[in-house]
Amino acid sequence: MKILGIETSCDETAASVIEAGERGIKVLSNMVSSQVEIHKKYGGVIPEVAARQHILNILPVINKALEEAGLNRNTAPKELKAVAVANGPGLITSLIVGVESAKSLSFAWNLPLIPINHIEGHIYSNFIEHADQIRFPALVLTVSGGHTMLVLMKGHQNYQIIGDTRDDAAGEAFDKAAQILDLGYPGGPEVARRAGEFKKQGSSTDIVFPRPMLKSNDFNFSFSGLKTSLLYKVEKDKDWQSKVSAYSFSFQEAIIDVLTQKAIRAGKEFGIKTLMLSGGVSANSELVDHLRKEVKESLEGVEFFHPERAYTTDNAAMIAAAAYYRARAGKFQNPGDVSVHCNAEL
Repeated sequence: MKILGIETSCDETAASVIEAGERGIKVLSNMVSSQVEIHKKYGGVIPEVAARQHILNILPVINKALEEAGLNRNTAPKELKAVAVANGPGLITSLIVGVESAKSLSFAWNLPLIPINHIEGHIYSNFIEHADQIRFPALVLTVSGGHTMLVLMKGHQNYQIIGDTRDDAAGEAFDKAAQILDLGYPGGPEVARRAGEFKKQGSSTDIVFPRPMLKSNDFNFSFSGLKTSLLYKVEKDKDWQSKVSAYSFSFQEAIIDVLTQKAIRAGKEFGIKTLMLSGGVSANSELVDHLRKEVKESLEGVEFFHPERAYTTDNAAMIAAAAYYRARAGKFQNPGDVSVHCNAEL
């Protein structure tokens, strides 16, 4: 079946067409219009600005996705099985643009609508390439600017959140660290780049950061204290500007240690068969390498998967992929029953 996916949770206007079936998921198109350059001058996403850009971009992006998939407004109603859209969590004004656009197409084309939780979309980014290899129970470490969670997945649409962030998500901590170190926006990739440079140099550093909640009896996360620790160290270090790469390296190592060790411990406790990484921070190659190594050494018989880079950040292919498994189970909705839930839980 072919499904049109739409994603506007934050500042990416995205549309995708997938073709899915027993042989897996094939992405026919995956269009993303980024607003990074617009929000860079503000040092972060401005919701009102993001919403206005979504209004300008949504129809051109959808049309381009249809065109890339060999469809148009005339053929789409006949070939598509459903329209899928991210309806939360996210920025409410951004979500409204995507949801109302999807509802309009659903009404006009007489197609069912499938609302998808944004986090569920990130989880299913792994199924785009690895659908036939993922075995349940699976543990998903989803790490982004807004969320850091450990989700136990016992089957499709069967989720148990066993760990969540109590304050800053890991991606948010990376971005705030970049602000402190004057690395610009978006900060996470720049912190990772500078950390990589330091590692390649083979240098050593005496800069050490705490591993928050590493020894807690649960699987929750907290990164606000880590950010504060960086701020205090920089304020006391008159020569910090010459050590930005060292600070980036040590800060990243602290986050990766916490994420990796908690995921491995949870994997052992719940007897998983698969560990998946998802979310924007899954593009961090150092995190991927750490997790792969630890899974191999500590979780015998467990497979580790992470999405291709194109599906790590917000995109509509992951929304359409998640929708396929709901469609397969007959979980369609009438467009009039679909609404925005900006703080929706998985």
